[in-house]
Amino acid sequence: MENIALFSIWAFVLSLNFGATDCYFSIPLKIYPGKYNFTAEANLSSVRVVALKSDGEGLSLASDPSGTVNFLDMVDNLQGDSGRGYYIEMSIGTPGQKLNILVDTGSSNFAVAAAPHPFITRYFNTALSSTFQSTGRSVAVRYTQGNWEGVLGTDLVSLPKGPNGTIAINIAAIQLSDGFFLPGINWQGILGLAYPVLSRPDSSVEPFFNSVVKQLGIPDTFSLQMCGAGLSASSAVDPPAGSLIMGGAEPTLYKGSIWYTPIVEEWYYQVEVLKLQVGDQSLNLDCKEYNADKAIVDSGTTMLRLPINVFNAVVEAITRSSRIENFSSGFWDGTKLACWKKDENSMEVFPNLSIYLRATNTSQSFRITILPQLYIQPIADTEDDLECFRFGMSPSSNGLVIGATVMEGFYVVFDRTQKKLGFALSSCAVSDGEPLSEIAGPFSAADVAADCSGSMLKEPVMWVISYALVAVCALILIGLLLLLLPCRHRDRGEITDESSLVRHRIK
Repeated sequence: MENIALFSIWAFVLSLNFGATDCYFSIPLKIYPGKYNFTAEANLSSVRVVALKSDGEGLSLASDPSGTVNFLDMVDNLQGDSGRGYYIEMSIGTPGQKLNILVDTGSSNFAVAAAPHPFITRYFNTALSSTFQSTGRSVAVRYTQGNWEGVLGTDLVSLPKGPNGTIAINIAAIQLSDGFFLPGINWQGILGLAYPVLSRPDSSVEPFFNSVVKQLGIPDTFSLQMCGAGLSASSAVDPPAGSLIMGGAEPTLYKGSIWYTPIVEEWYYQVEVLKLQVGDQSLNLDCKEYNADKAIVDSGTTMLRLPINVFNAVVEAITRSSRIENFSSGFWDGTKLACWKKDENSMEVFPNLSIYLRATNTSQSFRITILPQLYIQPIADTEDDLECFRFGMSPSSNGLVIGATVMEGFYVVFDRTQKKLGFALSSCAVSDGEPLSEIAGPFSAADVAADCSGSMLKEPVMWVISYALVAVCALILIGLLLLLLPCRHRDRGEITDESSLVRHRIK
């Protein structure tokens, strides 16, 4: 958490690494609580009951008013923004207790506050729910900044603006936390929408959406529109800021066609990035650099996070393309804001940013493009005659993350049945009548490797290998000590933390 310049903006990056010891694990939740102004929200006036039909490729779409799934009831069911996170209201337990739950496609556990905390106004009181059942299994989450501990259980959950029905769900009841709930947020839990392999303590904990699909019989597809741009900085109650559609895609939330990219691995929503382009400049990096060690789509991450080499290349390309001299390096690393007079059109000096994704026809690609209004992000509560901005990208040591900076420009379809992610132009990614995003294609992918994602091992496999190597090294050391100690004429000393091989184990 850091204070940016003189403004009350807290920037949190929760870079989280799973661990196998003592049930500690991590959720890729990276929230920058703050108050920002971006674009306008969707304007949807029609109300209708819709049925499900196929688009010919297995995607469920809204159609005529003859069915039981009402997608338009789910429109505008999200609140928040990219700085404080997007959340949905849920009713938990019997009788129902209403809480706001953060929507996170980068994790798989459903966890809620189950005890008071100074930064939240309500919590799930398990003692007041007649249907809550504890499994007796404890679980803990440790972050680079912050952690929580809790107990696993089950209870009944419904969504006032979601699919009709009540679902029995696995819940992690958070009892203790430090640095997880943040100042200025308006949510009290997290809804992990990724695959079971990321569930903790293990994959036997069925994720929320898996339970919804199984119990309500809806298609194994959901879609997200994130419209936090343009929210009032001083509003005590967040207005509608997007939609989480469970069971398919709502056509009124996007424009044009949906372009699909394969899901490379079913853990995170891992995709394959072929190249990046700044303005008309291709970065000309090996495509494996964009995917080291993975490239994922994560609604719980505020920024577009790029591997360090890619981040540096993007900054260099933007610097070359923009018409700003002696631009402060502090702007790029997030320690300073850039400010202009309000009558100046600051966006004209920055280029567009494009990401090329492999298409479902793997010999082709398509391009998603965001305008600078999405990655040069306005900060509220600045001086009257100035507009100040932050950079909406950051370097990453554990992969490329397509977070809210990019997702706010698109309607994103998570088609788990067909193992593909879809991108379409979002109906709310508009400023002064002009779109803030673009999609183009198809393009030939003949100029890139057949497999840009490489053969990186998944984290759980890497943990097993890491601990196995530590065990082997420990056995070797013990053997050496047993051989050497009889030859020494001094007392045996203990191995300290400084010499321990497991001192730097993955947490």
